[in-house]
Amino acid sequence: MDEEIKKNMLKSNTSLVGIVCKDGVVLGADRRVTAGSLVLNKDYKKILEVSKFLLVAYTGGVADAQLTNKILSAELRLKELRTKSRASVEEAANLLGMLTYRGIRTPSMIPSIVGTLMAGVDEDGKAYLYTIEPAGGAYKVNDYDANFSSGMPYILGVLESEYKKDLSVEQGIELAKKCLKASTQRDSGSGNGIDVFSITKDGIKHVVSEEIVPQYK
Repeated sequence: MDEEIKKNMLKSNTSLVGIVCKDGVVLGADRRVTAGSLVLNKDYKKILEVSKFLLVAYTGGVADAQLTNKILSAELRLKELRTKSRASVEEAANLLGMLTYRGIRTPSMIPSIVGTLMAGVDEDGKAYLYTIEPAGGAYKVNDYDANFSSGMPYILGVLESEYKKDLSVEQGIELAKKCLKASTQRDSGSGNGIDVFSITKDGIKHVVSEEIVPQYK
């Protein structure tokens, strides 16, 4: 199992970061899309909106991520119409875990989603971060995570030394930027740009949208 996780992580070619702060959650990702050693897209937004209150950052196959996000969004909307209330972040995370589990149990020649980070705000105004691992398990994150993105070793190195429990969202945004920029310097599967979102009782905001431009001297 450890060997399989290592292989999947190296295939994921993405940098994701989620940080739990005292007043919300921060979610970030790079923009590079690759096929092996070839860069296919330099400006792909890897953090997708599920609803006005929920975001998901995927690592793995783009087609799998896009389709899964459409199904997730549709199922949550149906639940809202049937019950007259929107799903909690926990419910959405467990649904996504189930979809991931079913995906890897279906025989296929195409690699499935490696993992995801989900961030959202419930109706009571509390923001939450969940990580869904390659086998479909969904876990609440109480501090930070980089899931199984290829940039994970570099991101976790920064977080281990600089994360503090009482971080504000503003501080979390700056830390997420530092994590992603550190990763894009060393991970060949990550780069070209970064996006960072804040998730608080006031809703979801796209707070950082930066292109990383090579400097030639």
